[in-house]
Amino acid sequence: MKPRTNLHHRLWVVWSIGLAAYLVGVMHRTSFGVAGLDAAARFQAAPAALAGFVVLQLLVYASLQVPVGVLLDRFGARLLIVVGSLTMAAGQLVLAVAASLPLAILARVLVGAGDALTFISVLSVVTSWFPARRVPLMTQLTGLIGQSGQVLSAVPLAAVLHGPGWTPAFVSAAALGVAVGLAALAVVRDRPPGAPAPPPAPAPREVLHGLVCSWREPGTRLGFFTHMATQFSGMVFALLWGVPYLVAGQGFSTGEASAMLTLLVVAGIVAGPLFGEFTARHPLRRSWLVLTVLGTTVSVWTAVLAVPPPAPRWLLVLLVVVLALGGPTSMIGFDYARTFNPGHRQGAAVGIVNMAGFVASLTVSLGVGVVLGLVGPGDYTPEAFRVAWTVQYAVWALALGGVLVARRRARRKLESEGVVVPSLRSVLAARRTNPARAR
Repeated sequence: MKPRTNLHHRLWVVWSIGLAAYLVGVMHRTSFGVAGLDAAARFQAAPAALAGFVVLQLLVYASLQVPVGVLLDRFGARLLIVVGSLTMAAGQLVLAVAASLPLAILARVLVGAGDALTFISVLSVVTSWFPARRVPLMTQLTGLIGQSGQVLSAVPLAAVLHGPGWTPAFVSAAALGVAVGLAALAVVRDRPPGAPAPPPAPAPREVLHGLVCSWREPGTRLGFFTHMATQFSGMVFALLWGVPYLVAGQGFSTGEASAMLTLLVVAGIVAGPLFGEFTARHPLRRSWLVLTVLGTTVSVWTAVLAVPPPAPRWLLVLLVVVLALGGPTSMIGFDYARTFNPGHRQGAAVGIVNMAGFVASLTVSLGVGVVLGLVGPGDYTPEAFRVAWTVQYAVWALALGGVLVARRRARRKLESEGVVVPSLRSVLAARRTNPARAR
């Protein structure tokens, strides 16, 4: 009994250190969001150039997702988490001393590269260490608790930034990154003791074949468009344009804007376990949750943009809460990748899915910056922000179409395997006529 107890304790220690690495990674990722206006003054950057910082960071992140998935299948999670943490720390250290635009851009490239190595590696730890029934919930908890790294950037990092200054803030962030990297090296292991070793690393031709097979799997494409549809709006808000929008576009103080980012994290943490449990209990109804959150996000954004600025505070609070739901909903995309792909292809499939939301995020981040520069050149005006945020609608339309098409094909494949997904109308009708049987 004692060895099993020790293994149980070790499971939680390994997960906690992996989670800490991801949490600090999110702090690195979002640190530029709270420093956006400071960076504009430090580097004399126009809106499009400021967007370029984050766009390049996200471009590096997104472009590395598939290679990282392949590396994860080959080298394991521990090595990638350690290298990712140290790479992000190096990026923050470069940013701390940067006095020119090219050096600052290099810093964000390093942050994007390290960030790319971290999240799906931590998810691999969850899949390897936890029982399959608990994986959806633990995936949600990992993603949502990890997002509290935004609080580290919105509160203590912002306080140091606006107190001691730019260099102490980013040196502190780098030190924290080194600490979690060393902790991961000491504690994290790819799989529990006694678990079977993974199969030998595939040859390059087999890797390419696995990527093609993963993409051809309709469940992977459903996860891809799910992640795209639900993640980018909240990501763009937290990563770059949320604080400038609230301060310059809606009249908030910097403290109030930081509080709104904290609310974004807290609301996501509350929703995450609920969404994870729903996913575990109703795996054939995951897409309805995705479509509901997508529709709600579009509706609330439309209401905010339809009101002449400044919008009512309660409406902006509602917007932030709804944006927070996008994070846990996007995690359903990883659940599709896990359940529709065999184990030896899951790293590649998760990498494909994770790429989607970040490609959308970098596209929208750049689009908002370009429109701001065109509508209100040299300034961040409320009306310019109002126009700039409309670039989201094109991405929502593309993602919605992708979800609907991929869902139909995924259901056809399930039916060919003997799993019939009843229509929502038939389920509701069954519950009305026979509630006990419907359950």
